[in-house]
Amino acid sequence: MRGTIALMHTTLISTKSSRQWQGIPAIERAANGRLWSAFFSGGPKEPDADNYILLTTNEGDGRSWADPWPVVDPPGRTRAYDPALWHDPSGRLWLFYNQANLEERDFSVWAMTCEDSHSPAPTWSEPRRIELGVPFAFRLNKPTVLSTGEWLLPVPWARSAPEGWFVGPGQLQGVALSADAGASWSFHGAIEAPNWALENMIVERRDGKLWMLIRTGAGVLWESFSSDRGRTWTESAPTGIVNPGVRFFIRRLASGRLLLINTPNPKARTSLFAYLSDDDGAAFGPGLLLDGRERVSYPDAVQTPGGEIYAMHDCDRGGPGEIVLNVFTEEEILAASPR
Repeated sequence: MRGTIALMHTTLISTKSSRQWQGIPAIERAANGRLWSAFFSGGPKEPDADNYILLTTNEGDGRSWADPWPVVDPPGRTRAYDPALWHDPSGRLWLFYNQANLEERDFSVWAMTCEDSHSPAPTWSEPRRIELGVPFAFRLNKPTVLSTGEWLLPVPWARSAPEGWFVGPGQLQGVALSADAGASWSFHGAIEAPNWALENMIVERRDGKLWMLIRTGAGVLWESFSSDRGRTWTESAPTGIVNPGVRFFIRRLASGRLLLINTPNPKARTSLFAYLSDDDGAAFGPGLLLDGRERVSYPDAVQTPGGEIYAMHDCDRGGPGEIVLNVFTEEEILAASPR
């Protein structure tokens, strides 16, 4: 699953500036073409009680971005982290994020929304906690809208709250399901996978089954399936998709193909590629090289109505702290040559 680079447009949208580090970006696009990106920083590292979420925007060409500003910065010793941006089917922009407080042992999922994402200064709702009924939960990736209209939000979780920031081997993979456009959520799934299992993503296959991919520390992604729209899941198993234990991205494109953005190295966060699959993930073709450097990670992406793919990732969080945007097409991925 390695490939070669093709022509595309690459923009450096932010560096850490006076911040000590930054990374973990999200991207979304409004109907008028306005682009949004969120990422987080704060304190000397991630995780830290001083972590907070930043937001920036662009008029639509992807080249000139506003200076990022804090959008979620909880008081006290509560950290905010892992933002996700997502337009729901009605056009409302969601900012999902997590909060954690070690003193209170609170580990929760939150969201805020706006109806005017076309504006450079949208009006955000008050943040609200998404009640999941578990003592430890967080999420990173965008929801998936099923063919039934239900929304699935991938959520790693645990049966008890840890003493530190992370759970470790006891972490499970689940989904929050909403049948009322995000007004309420039910929680399903307790999928086990190798240590450091987190940051799951879900696509609906053409046969109606749901395919969950899971980041693990085992050198490959793991998978689980659901035949009842996310209520129950199969026991997890390894895939053949090599990954060093880092965030990946998978989404169905308007063409029907699956887009996978991944680091095909079992041990190191080096080089990021985009792949396509015509057969619901049974196989992926040659990859388009998005960034060949070391310390590249955490892709997120969105497709425009015209078919362009806007993909964002970070590079060297504690060094320059780059947030990088690549703009490319399916045709460029298809033209990539194996090597």
